[in-house]
Amino acid sequence: MSEVKKIATRESYGNALKELGAIHPEIVAFDADLADSTKTGMFRREFPDRHFNCGIAEANMMAVAAGAATMGLVPFASSFAMFASGRAYEQIRNSIGYPRLNVKICASHAGISVGEDGASHQCCEDFALMRSIPGMVVMCPADDVEARAMVKAAYAYNGPVYIRLGRSPVPVFEHRPDYSFTIGKGEVLVEGDDVAIIATGLMVYEAMEAAKLLAEQGVHARVINMATIKPLDEELVLKAARECGRIVTCEEHSIVGGLGEAVCTTIAEAGLACRLKRIGVNDVFGHSGPAAALLKEFGLSAEHITEVVLSL
Repeated sequence: MSEVKKIATRESYGNALKELGAIHPEIVAFDADLADSTKTGMFRREFPDRHFNCGIAEANMMAVAAGAATMGLVPFASSFAMFASGRAYEQIRNSIGYPRLNVKICASHAGISVGEDGASHQCCEDFALMRSIPGMVVMCPADDVEARAMVKAAYAYNGPVYIRLGRSPVPVFEHRPDYSFTIGKGEVLVEGDDVAIIATGLMVYEAMEAAKLLAEQGVHARVINMATIKPLDEELVLKAARECGRIVTCEEHSIVGGLGEAVCTTIAEAGLACRLKRIGVNDVFGHSGPAAALLKEFGLSAEHITEVVLSL
C-alpha cells in the first residue's frame, strides 16, 4: 500500500501565491525576514519588485500592508503565527480591521506542531485573537488542495482575512477533481449519525482516522471539516447537533476562544440538547520536542479522539 502524500500547508500557500501573482499584478507580498520559512520566497523569485521584506518588525509590516491596500493593491502579509497575530495585534485591529481593508494575513508555523521551536513559537491563541476582530475572516486548511483553494478564495474576497498555515507536512486527502472551496462553508467528509466530529486544520485527517477506528467498534461518526472558523457554518453545526446528539470538536489550538467555543456558542444559543467535548490544547503552554510526539502528548491524535468519542 503506497504511503499518503504529505505537504506542509505553508508550501501550498507559496505555490498558490505565486500562481495568483502571475494572473493579478495588483498582488504584493510582505514578509518579516522569513520568506524562506513562510514560503513567500516563491513569490519573490518570480516577482522581486512586488515582494517587500519589512524585517523583524511585524507591527510595521501590517501597517505598511494596510497602506498598500488603500492604494488598490492586494497585500499578502506573512510571518510566524505567534508574531503575525500576537506581536502585530494592535496594528491588525486598528489599521486593518477597523477600516476593513483588503489585507490577507497568512500566518505560518502555528500550533504545537512547530515542534522543536518550543512554547515561544507554538501559537495556540491566534484563532481567539483574530476571531475577536470585527469583520475578520479566520480560516485554517486541512491539506494542500484546500490550502491552495483557500488562498485563491481569500484573494477573491474583499476584506481582511487571516489564514493559519502549518510547518509540518500533512496528508493530502482531498482528491476530487470537482473540489471547490467556499468561505464560511464546512464539508461533511464522512457520513454518520452516532456522533459528529468537527475538526479543522491538521486535526481533520486525525478525525477521519478516528472514524475508521470507531467504525470497527460499531460507532458511526460523521466527520466535518470546518475550515472556516469565522464566519462559522452554523447551519451545518446545528444539523449535526440535531441529527447526532453528540459532538466532539478538534483543533490544534487552545480550547479557549477557538473552534470548540464557536461551536458551543452556536449550539447553546439555539437551545439544543447536545453533549459536547472539546479536544485541543487545554489552557497550557507547549514545549520543545518532535512535532509528532508533541501532538500525541497533547491529545491531538486519532487515538485520543476515539477515546473521547467512546466516553460520550
